[in-house]
Amino acid sequence: MAAIVQASGLTKQVMSGDSPLTILHDVSFEVVAGESLAIVGASGSGKSTLLGLLAGLDTPTSGSVHLHGTGIFALDEDGRARLRGELAGFVFQSFQLLPALNALENVMLPLELRGASNARQRAEQSLAQVGLSARSHHRPQQLSGGEQQRVALARAFVTRPKILFADEPTGNLDIATGAQIIDLMLELNRAQGTTLILVTHDAALAGRCSRQLRLEAGSVVQ
Repeated sequence: MAAIVQASGLTKQVMSGDSPLTILHDVSFEVVAGESLAIVGASGSGKSTLLGLLAGLDTPTSGSVHLHGTGIFALDEDGRARLRGELAGFVFQSFQLLPALNALENVMLPLELRGASNARQRAEQSLAQVGLSARSHHRPQQLSGGEQQRVALARAFVTRPKILFADEPTGNLDIATGAQIIDLMLELNRAQGTTLILVTHDAALAGRCSRQLRLEAGSVVQ
């Protein structure tokens, strides 16, 4: 199987006062299409920074990332945004739903941005997949945390992304609700063949991924 994500020599430094602080040091690995990878490690180990670099939301001090064969740091910011739009979906700890839109409209949004003619139909199907058809006309503030995260999952998967990036997707949820979200993410990962790359403190979630990548002080430990 070909690697859909390739990270090579990723290093990220920022200035802390007068001296450079190394957040990530020489991180290299590959992820095969359809795989589920959990990035784990203590707080401050560089997990979210690494996820941001893999998605091209941030740029490294040195090193490269290839997504589906394209070197993302050879592209300008607009080029990276276009590539993300074609390849990737995102799920965040804080849900990131637009409060003025109902659940259905939130899920339709990425399709409408692409000019899809069947946005409503696909969004309805995606909400049905996460069991929220009955809540489609509710706004985020009328939904529980677990329901909001399910809407966020429906929105992330509605474009059938090749890669889903998730940052602490169960971080704001209780254990039972978090378990439901884990089940849904892995089911959608299997059903659509989406490559799943997630940052998590949740040992139950990490344990159900096909592989774990552990960071300590910005470096990969085997």
